[in-house]
Amino acid sequence: MIENTMRDYYAQRANSLEQIYQYPERQQDLQDMQQRIADLMKNHKVIEVACGTGYWTEKYAPSAESVYATDVNQAMLDIAQTKSYQSDRVHFGIADVFDLPEAKAGEYTACFAGFLWSHIKREQQTDLLAKLSRGAGKGSLLVLIDNIYVEGSSTPIARTDAEGNTYQLRMQEDGSRVEIVKNFPTDSALRKKFAPAVRDIRIYRNEHYWLLSCILK
Repeated sequence: MIENTMRDYYAQRANSLEQIYQYPERQQDLQDMQQRIADLMKNHKVIEVACGTGYWTEKYAPSAESVYATDVNQAMLDIAQTKSYQSDRVHFGIADVFDLPEAKAGEYTACFAGFLWSHIKREQQTDLLAKLSRGAGKGSLLVLIDNIYVEGSSTPIARTDAEGNTYQLRMQEDGSRVEIVKNFPTDSALRKKFAPAVRDIRIYRNEHYWLLSCILK
């Protein structure tokens, strides 16, 4: 289950979340990733987890055969559903990424998660991959995008715990601060974690973001 701290933090940030995509120094990298994800999702029946405000859903949906975008927060889905989609093939639903219903045969051919992996503790990552395989179906394409730590652009890391998870202090809408998990894995760490659960791992990085694609076992 997604931790209450993380769920509540993003529920409060629903109306301002997309400000993170406005940084001038990240625009070229964002456009690069948008095109890569649209190409990967082309003609796929996609289940998206932790879709948030639908920022990425709107970018890749035109190339997908269908999209079922999910999030644990209704506040996020309310915003996501106001976006512009070119067909009626995009649908939304409440779902916790750790409690996805088992996919029916052929129901999905791909799973997408944007900026989720960094918020999952290291000790929960293997379980998450199993849940994604269950929710998307074995043999489905899995595509993840997330942040690279860039000094001067990223929020500073506040601490590291005994398991190696790193944390940042984030500002809430009410002015209070909350500590959230934000991990920045290396390619070797990603490959080591994913290898038992997937095949055909491919990793791409630009300055601000990394993209991983693979096939769920």
